Amino acid sequence: MPTRPLPENPSLENLKKHAKRLKKAVQDGDKSVLDEVRQLHPRGNEALSDFALSDAQLVIARSFGLPSWPKLKQHIEVVKQFEWNPREGEASPKQTPAELLMRLSCITYDGAWRPPDAEKGRKLLQEYPELPRHDIYIASAVGDVASVRKMVDERPGIVNKRGGPFDWEPLLYACYSRLNSPSHSTLEVARVLLAAGADPNAGFLWKGLVPPFTALTGAFGNGEAGDNEPPHERVRELARMLLEAGADPNDGQTLYNRHFRESDEHLKLLFEFGLGKDKGGPWFQRFGHTLMSPSQMLAEELWAACRKNYFERVKLLVEHGTELNTPGFRDGRTPYEAAMRAGNAEIAEYLVQHGARPAQLSVEDTFAMACISGRGDEVARLMEQHPGIKERIGIHRRLELVQRAVEGNRPEGIRLMAELGFEISGVTRHDNVGITLGATPLHNAAWMGNLVLVKLLIELGADVSVRDPNYNATPLGWAQYNNKQEVADYLVSIGAEK
Repeated sequence: MPTRPLPENPSLENLKKHAKRLKKAVQDGDKSVLDEVRQLHPRGNEALSDFALSDAQLVIARSFGLPSWPKLKQHIEVVKQFEWNPREGEASPKQTPAELLMRLSCITYDGAWRPPDAEKGRKLLQEYPELPRHDIYIASAVGDVASVRKMVDERPGIVNKRGGPFDWEPLLYACYSRLNSPSHSTLEVARVLLAAGADPNAGFLWKGLVPPFTALTGAFGNGEAGDNEPPHERVRELARMLLEAGADPNDGQTLYNRHFRESDEHLKLLFEFGLGKDKGGPWFQRFGHTLMSPSQMLAEELWAACRKNYFERVKLLVEHGTELNTPGFRDGRTPYEAAMRAGNAEIAEYLVQHGARPAQLSVEDTFAMACISGRGDEVARLMEQHPGIKERIGIHRRLELVQRAVEGNRPEGIRLMAELGFEISGVTRHDNVGITLGATPLHNAAWMGNLVLVKLLIELGADVSVRDPNYNATPLGWAQYNNKQEVADYLVSIGAEK
């Protein structure tokens, strides 16, 4: 049964209105709505003959993966307890020194924090050294160990009390802080808090969405904003400390945030503490019906690794018993299919050797795989056997193939496709895990900091002046935003503009 995620900050009142609209659409004979009811309502066609508001509510609940309207209401009630919304806007001198210090200290996944903010925060703390002495939230964010220890001794219950400008528990401020200095230590603050009974599974629902952003999520960092969401300076020690204290290793947001990078250090540590096995963590008790199961998390990791050509990650996941034939959540294809469609035949062969079921690829998919892999002889043979195949796959698919070659670091594929006349400066129409919506291949190569591919794309005619429709930025702007200085310097040297 297909499901969809709930919207940001889900509102029961809005869903009630949605149910009324759905009931009316059924009465009006809206074909798409009738098909949805047949698919989602347990009585299918029979329910349509006397469709009540309660039937509409049931269909809506099931469309979000919940078995009933009461379960949906219960879910939203629990969401409201942990719902958290980032403050709009960047750190501003108009804020109080305390508010400004916190904005400069912590990443909040709202795009406002940038690496230079840490140094600004250190300077502000030198200017206002008294700020953390009587506020455990500020003290936790800046790593004032002595002040935290004193306040915890005086008020033990404060370790799990939410407060401060973000309304977080003290441990979250320590884990999401990137304000490091020789005289302060957020790692040691976390140690003090955990020893005093802080919840190692503390977290929040960013804009009311699951999975949660936990203390572990904050420690590991990373995410869609690239180098602007770095891990904690002492991530290995902090993450291990949290896990030893009882943090659930099945942390969906951590896995998502780290899947953009090839390093597997986080997975090795999480596997050590039981990643992939049901640990009975509190977030699964609260939202297990809407979260991926631990085994599904691993299957999704395998699917993504196959798409992104992360062979070592594929091996690691397979060695830990990840299910090989579970389709990916995002496109419904198995890891084998994902690998083949991305041109990663070596990974696909490895999967088959370890028990994956091979799938029959269409001629178009076989052609696409050969293009990405740069196998010119095979491409020429397929074009001779199937005249017009290049045109049949369409301009958007051709552009996606170039993007896949960039993502998989396949210069031979990029060169071959350019020789075949594939568009290399076009904007991707949709997002497919690793390909950013509204970006050209050059944008993504610049974002990744891959100077070899940047030079190759420009050599092949990629336009350095194209601006993406979302941020109106050139590839140079993307490189600068993600702190890829070598690529940025090169683009400036050839006259590219931001």
